[in-house]
Amino acid sequence: MEILSPAGSPEAVRAAVCAGADAIYLGYGAFNARRNARNFTEEEFAQAVDYCHLRGVRVYLTLNTLTSDREVGAAVEHAVQASQAGVDAVLVQDMGLVRALRRAAPDLPIHASTQMAIHNLDGVKAAADLGLTRVVLARELSRRDIAYICARSPVEIETFVHGALCMCHSGQCFMSSVIGGRSGNRGLCAQPCRLAYGWGDKADGNPLSLKDMSLAGHLRELAEMGVACAKIEGRMKRPEYVWVVTKVYADALREGREPTQEELRQLAHAFSRQGFTDSYFQGHTGPEMFGVRENLPEPKQLFAQARAAYEKGEGRGVPVKFYAMICPGQPLKVGVEDDGGRVVTAEGPLPEVARSRALTVADVESQLSKTGGTPFRVTQVRAMVSEGMSVPLSVLNGLRRQVLEQLTQQRVALPVRRHQPYQPGARYENPRQAPQLHLSLRRAEQLTAELLEQKPCLVSLPAEELAAHPEVVQRAASRGIPLAVVLPRVCFDRELEQLVTLLRRCRDLGVDRALVGNLSQVAVARREGFALLGDFGLQVFNSEGAKEYKRMGFSSLTASFELKLAQIRDLAKVVDTELIAYGRLPLMITENCLIRNRANRCSCKQENLLIDRKGVRFPVVRAFGCRNEILNANKLFLADKAQDYQRVGVRTIRLMFTLESPAECLRITQRYRGEGHYAPASYTRGLYYRDVE
Repeated sequence: MEILSPAGSPEAVRAAVCAGADAIYLGYGAFNARRNARNFTEEEFAQAVDYCHLRGVRVYLTLNTLTSDREVGAAVEHAVQASQAGVDAVLVQDMGLVRALRRAAPDLPIHASTQMAIHNLDGVKAAADLGLTRVVLARELSRRDIAYICARSPVEIETFVHGALCMCHSGQCFMSSVIGGRSGNRGLCAQPCRLAYGWGDKADGNPLSLKDMSLAGHLRELAEMGVACAKIEGRMKRPEYVWVVTKVYADALREGREPTQEELRQLAHAFSRQGFTDSYFQGHTGPEMFGVRENLPEPKQLFAQARAAYEKGEGRGVPVKFYAMICPGQPLKVGVEDDGGRVVTAEGPLPEVARSRALTVADVESQLSKTGGTPFRVTQVRAMVSEGMSVPLSVLNGLRRQVLEQLTQQRVALPVRRHQPYQPGARYENPRQAPQLHLSLRRAEQLTAELLEQKPCLVSLPAEELAAHPEVVQRAASRGIPLAVVLPRVCFDRELEQLVTLLRRCRDLGVDRALVGNLSQVAVARREGFALLGDFGLQVFNSEGAKEYKRMGFSSLTASFELKLAQIRDLAKVVDTELIAYGRLPLMITENCLIRNRANRCSCKQENLLIDRKGVRFPVVRAFGCRNEILNANKLFLADKAQDYQRVGVRTIRLMFTLESPAECLRITQRYRGEGHYAPASYTRGLYYRDVE
């Protein structure tokens, strides 16, 4: 199992390698999920790759952010430059970037970032079908979930084992962008989950701040499951932290043990939030998982030891074997072989008959073992030395340096890969007709006869709600209005049977369309015979992504609500495209049930409002699988901006009704039909008119 360590700076690269990492991941340029990290220039990146490859360490480039149409070309260029420098793989979130890289750098391995929110076997298989060679699983999975996927996965599986946990499923968090204009999906998360919140009139707790995870006691179990890579989080952390954490995990794994109590103490001193948690891995959630960063003094002695170790040392060193043959009448021969089977040989002068002291095997072994100051560590010397021969020791030393230099060149040799310029492809003319209405409801009772009289082109409801209310389907069908079932954005393998049962009920009722918001749910919708409609969770951020989803069989897509209207206008409308024009935007989907954590009991049907330090209240509602969705305090409202959204070329606009009464649903729909003067007491224009970092 590979130990993969973070490297937010050139110094952290050295720290990770010297501590025993098998691989590192780093950012280069502006297209990675830690844009505030030190990151690397082009020259520094190439140097880091050479440094690592010489020492047998792989290098992965993080390109795991969403890219707009104007940015895709630059992101591809970064990836091509990294590939030409010899990077071993890139981590990607953006479906459009996956598509573009397959054409521009077809030989470059691509890994699915955890930002893709892949959390079940179908999702892993979908990633494999896209040509990805490794999937980083969602951090919320249990040991049972991970083992199930590993046993059946067609590609390598990577899991996080140490570091910060996001409250929201990665890649599905919009809190930082909607509230503060800094998008976690664009690499600039402001970490609003670490702030204070409460349930009454005061923000007097930290119900969104999870402890850091640590699976330090489960390394052998993960390896036995077949996990290919154990990933340590922390590109924003200092090099000393990287060295401490990497060394604990690398030493324990290579020695076939779990970390000692002293090593666990070192992990806690390096960084923690009131301790660590392994609850997701254990299959549990609850308030014990939460903690905050305490104002503790820096562990100066521990970090000083770490700094001294990586500044002066070379870590494990590259194991090599030397060979030498010294025979009369034949040139002196020296060879070296590394752990990858590379062999380099060199010849010297003819040995002479000794006049005083003859050369011994011990002399040869001693000279060839002198690799201090290099990354190489001699594990064996095999020398054949005839009696009575003499060779100057300086000649042996020179040949040792020569073969090691040649071996160095072989180890850092660049791979042969194909590259070609990125071509954005054909442009598509936007539709000019006025968009139709898609009404997305949360509760069956919201779909009244009066609402149906507004003649929406589509009505959608969650799978659980639709399956439980056949009368709703009949009501819509009697008026010729199609229905779609909304699939949950998160559905683990152990929950799939429940979802299939719900979908079959919906299908039997005559519903034949499914709104899909995650790659992990595409296969189940297709297997159950539903036409694929793309929900906002797919993160359609550029034209390349739209084309890729069309290739996968989607007949419509929802544009990301992190895009501006002008960017949505520029999207290639290769399939019917939708704009969310009303509703409380979803800020988080959480594996932990905040409602149960609050009261130690289920109370989903009651009003649950999370209050922040400014007194703003965010509704918290139930999601499939006893998860929660945190909704925005203010409703998105664009009814008075019809001229603006009608110019962007979308086929439909979606009105997302969550907590609204049936009467409110009707008034709001009528307002978007141009009737009445309804407007929410407080509302937002979302991100459609402002730049998101």
